[in-house]
Amino acid sequence: MATVAIVYFSAQGHTHQLAEAVAEGAHGVSGTTVELVRLVGADIVEGRWKNPSVLAKLAAVDAIVFGTPTYMGGYAAQFKAFIDTCSEVWMAQGWKDKLAAGFTHSQNLSGDKQSTLIGLWVNAMQHSMVWVSPGIKVEGFDADKLNRLAGYGGVMAQTAWGQEKVNEGDRKTAVVLGQRVAETAVRWVKGK
Repeated sequence: MATVAIVYFSAQGHTHQLAEAVAEGAHGVSGTTVELVRLVGADIVEGRWKNPSVLAKLAAVDAIVFGTPTYMGGYAAQFKAFIDTCSEVWMAQGWKDKLAAGFTHSQNLSGDKQSTLIGLWVNAMQHSMVWVSPGIKVEGFDADKLNRLAGYGGVMAQTAWGQEKVNEGDRKTAVVLGQRVAETAVRWVKGK
């Protein structure tokens, strides 16, 4: 069985909805198990994130999909605290050759989400991981269209101020990412 973990932080629920959509896509692939791993602010004490059980879960999987809101052009502080703690994993190259992917959300159409995805990609490269993109073209620019924000390195989603649910096109794009990561993980595990 290929194993996929979706590790994410969500403050207002939008990134959580995307994480669930990624999980939906991955669950649909035979031979795959999927786990949602939600990061919480309570795991940050005196500015440092610490949760050994989360790190143990991530050590045991074949693929990690990272998700964070984009705040001020980058990661949410809570997610960054997690990334900084994972430097211990980096020292041991504990995630080397695991698959990686990413998704992000902000309220503005741009919101500099690309810089967040690049940050997730750079982090994965430093960990010697193998990045998986959504692998889809832009279907259109309406809210119900796949990859409407042209995120080729990962999933980018946007909702208006006060909008509770992510747009259907962004949700469907996250499903596609989850499916592609799981399909790649199944092939990856078979090749080991």
